[in-house]
Amino acid sequence: MNLRRLRNFITVADAGSLTAAAVAIPIAQPALTRQIRELEEEMGVQLLQRLPRGVRLTQAGVSFYESAQLMLAEAARLTQKLARAQASTQATVVLGVSPTLAGLLLPGLFETCMNTLDGVVLRTREAFTPQLLDWLERGVIDMAIVTNPASGRALALQPLLAEPFALVSHESMRVAPHVMLHQLTRIPLLMTSLHRGIVERQLALLGRELQVRSEIDSVDAIRELVLRGRWATIMPVSVFKELLGPARLVLSQISGVQLNRQLVLARRLESQPPAALTLVHELVDAEFSRLARHGAFSFATATDTP
Repeated sequence: MNLRRLRNFITVADAGSLTAAAVAIPIAQPALTRQIRELEEEMGVQLLQRLPRGVRLTQAGVSFYESAQLMLAEAARLTQKLARAQASTQATVVLGVSPTLAGLLLPGLFETCMNTLDGVVLRTREAFTPQLLDWLERGVIDMAIVTNPASGRALALQPLLAEPFALVSHESMRVAPHVMLHQLTRIPLLMTSLHRGIVERQLALLGRELQVRSEIDSVDAIRELVLRGRWATIMPVSVFKELLGPARLVLSQISGVQLNRQLVLARRLESQPPAALTLVHELVDAEFSRLARHGAFSFATATDTP
């Protein structure tokens, strides 16, 4: 059914006159008369009674008038819904981030995005690097902040920064602020499989092995177990830094080897990436720079950093 005919029919019914309705629409009166006649033929009933001066609704016309209003209202709601969905899809950026970075990076990034990028919707998905890279290649996410990605993937990779690993323990374990490599290998550790792989590849060159009691791919679970005082972990500095004071944790530097992770922003190769993607990319760069200035990725405290 033609929505324009419905609108014009309602205008005629409200005006009570084909002449007045033709002026209000505007449309030539013969064309409007033809539309009403075609609508009546399509419905198989007379909708308007012609009077010497104007028109009025027949009984069937009254019922059709009410139904026409409902149909037009529903059509308007559907049009608005589709427009919002299209705008949201065009301006949505899905960012993948690891569990070790989400709590540190996302609050500031979200606030900046909402305050500066009108119409851009930032969504996030959390996983470790292998899953993030898989999602990125399959189009589930638009960009990802990954750790030490292997070469050979058809992705655009931008290094963000190198972050040192620290030995994290509860003060009850009495671990010194600086730990030599030979001491490190005697400390019972809990580690994620990703961080264990990164660290052990670097230690293998020195002929050293870690005493990993268990692999737990949950940063929150490892954090809770370390807080209980029986185990330590090796993780990037930023993961535990906010807990140092009240949680009675010790963040120890590891001497004799330079253990770090390389944080990289990964994107699919595109000749002309969407504008929203480029804008969020710039905000990610800016947020990492801000956090680095405040010492989030180093052993220095915030007060030590200008």
